[in-house]
Formats: sequence, structure tokens, C-alpha cells
Amino acid sequence: MSEKNKSGNHHKVVIVGGGTAGISVAARLMRAIGDVDIALIEPSEKHYYQPLWTLVGGGICDKAESVKDEYSLIPSGVKWIKDKVSDVKPDSNLVKLASGGEVHYDYLILAPGLQIDWHKIPGLTETLGKNGVCSNYSYELVDKTWEFISKFKGGNAVFTQPNTPVKCGGAPQKIAYLAEEAFVNSGVRERTKVIFCSANAGIFSVKKYANTLSKVLERKQIETRFRTDLVSINGAEHKATFKHLDTGAESTIEFDMIHVTPPMSAPDFIKGSAVADQAGWVDVDKNTLQHKRYENVFALGDASNLPTSKTGAAIRKQSPVVVANLMAAMQGKPLVHLYDGYTSCPLVTGYNSLVLAEFDYDLQPQETFPFDQSEERYSMYVFKKDILPQVYWYGMMKGLV
Repeated sequence: MSEKNKSGNHHKVVIVGGGTAGISVAARLMRAIGDVDIALIEPSEKHYYQPLWTLVGGGICDKAESVKDEYSLIPSGVKWIKDKVSDVKPDSNLVKLASGGEVHYDYLILAPGLQIDWHKIPGLTETLGKNGVCSNYSYELVDKTWEFISKFKGGNAVFTQPNTPVKCGGAPQKIAYLAEEAFVNSGVRERTKVIFCSANAGIFSVKKYANTLSKVLERKQIETRFRTDLVSINGAEHKATFKHLDTGAESTIEFDMIHVTPPMSAPDFIKGSAVADQAGWVDVDKNTLQHKRYENVFALGDASNLPTSKTGAAIRKQSPVVVANLMAAMQGKPLVHLYDGYTSCPLVTGYNSLVLAEFDYDLQPQETFPFDQSEERYSMYVFKKDILPQVYWYGMMKGLV
């Protein structure tokens, strides 16, 4: 890092995070304003299209399709500060860097995404990638999911969903559906019990889609255990311990393979800063995406406390609202652009079927296509597998959609 950065530098707009939210906002801002002074803080050299990892874990796609170099996505004219953030000081209009430097701003956009708290499940980190324990939430280990599914010989196949928000709330169940079908195809289904253990109270929050998914579970004979949270795992003994969130009772399941969706939370530097609410998320107005206490701070994406699912589709609708309201704030105008909580979850139910759930803050369907999207469809499966990645790389990341 240059001496200028170490002594503190200043930018009109600072964006924290170079993931889906950060890059899409940076691209939109450059298109809208052009010569605005933007700095983007992101430590990673690689950028991942994570929605593809369910399909990688299901043996459908190569994980190499999900990654590009970060520098190739940062819009021309945006300064890339390749560093981690250690703190946010909104009262001083500055961001502290892990390297010891400071970055000062006029306006701040927080888009750091979620951190994955593997360590919060005792025994998990030691056994990931072996003993039949896998997770689609790691680029390095996602191949292991398909390895364990494809080599499965029967027994208990367990899939978990934690008692925290996660990236794409439907992802934990999607891999269970794919695995079940893979077991049928490989001839081991009759000697396999598929168990979905979820901390949630039901299979999905929107009744229209939950009705369809309940039928999928029944058809596939997947056993569900709701309000159960994975609290520890013993890989060597192939045992997973769960806690029932209503009774507090603990139970142990012996597994032959287990796909773990780990707990997730806002990054630690957010939790400990003045921008966080009591639960540790960036505290923003759910419609304008402006911070509730700091008028020159905006946030979008997974680290915000927006009461909607944490998906790339949600960010696609949040990004133009942030850009429009930021520009209004710069000009001293009222913030009139509003986000209605739109999110989408493409729920893969098999190797050729998908339910495209789209809904808003009120859990009311907000469907794009002129047909009933609660039905399982091959066309929507193709839409997720082949079309959405192109929309992401060449639309969202360019600030076009």
C-alpha cells in the first residue's frame, strides 16, 4: 500500500466490499456519474458467483465456471484498495484498514457480505471434507459434496440449515433434493434415509411455494426435522448433535454423509462498529437503504438488516435504489426511490426441475413470468443453470441490470 494510503486518503464515495453488491453499485455509479471519485475496498483476488455452487455440489457444473479475477470486474476509474477493513468510524467519516491505514469518505456504501462462522459448530472445521462431512459454502471444498454424493453406498444422508440467516435461504434444501435424485440414479436410494434438519419452522416462508415444496418432500420421501439446529459434530464417529430450539432437548443422528450449512453473520468489523444495530447488522431504512443514524452511509446486500432473504436477486433490486438515493443525497434532494423487499430464490427440486420463488417484504409473490412459478419447471431449471450466470457476469456486474 502506498504511503498516501497509510497516512490516510480521501474519496468522494467509498464502497466496502467487492462482491455482488459492491461491484454492481460501483458499476452503476460509474455509469450514472462517470467522473465520480470512488474507492472500493476488497481484500480478495477472486470473485465468486456463489449461486452456482449448489449445482457444483450436485455434480452438474464445474466450479471453475463460478470464479473470475476480482480486478477484471472492478469498473474502470474505480480505485481498488486491496485490504481488509478492521473498523468503520461513521462519526469521523473514515474506514480503518487491517494494514493500519485509514480511508476517509464523503459517502460510504457498506456491502461486505456475510462471514461464515464455521467455528461456531464444535468439531466442524476439523472434519470438513472428510468423514462424509461436506458443505457447498466453500469454493475449496464444494467438490467434496459431489464426491460424497456420487460415492454414497447407503445409510443416513443428513442436510442441515442453521438458526441464522444464510446466503440464499433455499440453498440448504436444494442440495438435499439433488442428492436424493442422485441416490435414485445410482441405485442406493432404497437403502438410504434422507433427513433434512432445519432450524426454521417450515420448509419455506411463502405459502404458495411451501405448498409445492411440501409435495416435493413427500414425493422424495425426505424426512424433515424442523426447529432443530446443528450444535456439534464428531466426524470420526459420524455423529451429529442437534438442539431443538423450542424444547432445548438435544439429540444425536448417526450419519454416513452430512451436508452442513454453517452459521453466518455480519462481519466482525460491522458488529463492533457504530453502524450496527443490536443484532450486529448494518442498521438501514428498509425502503431507502440509507443508514438510520448516518445520512451519508448506505448499505445493501447480506450484511444489512433488511428483513428479506439474502440473495443476489435481492441485490439486483437494491443496487439501483442505493445509487439513485445516494445521488439524491449528494444533491440535497429527498430520497424518493424505494426498495420493496423483492427477493428471489430459484429452488432446484431435481436435475431437470426448479421452482422460481419471487416475493417481497410482505411474503407476497412478485413473479416475473406469465405462468405459475410455484410449479416445478424444466424451463426454470435451464434459466438458473445457463441464463442467470450470464445475466450476472455481463449484466449485474456491468451495472446494466
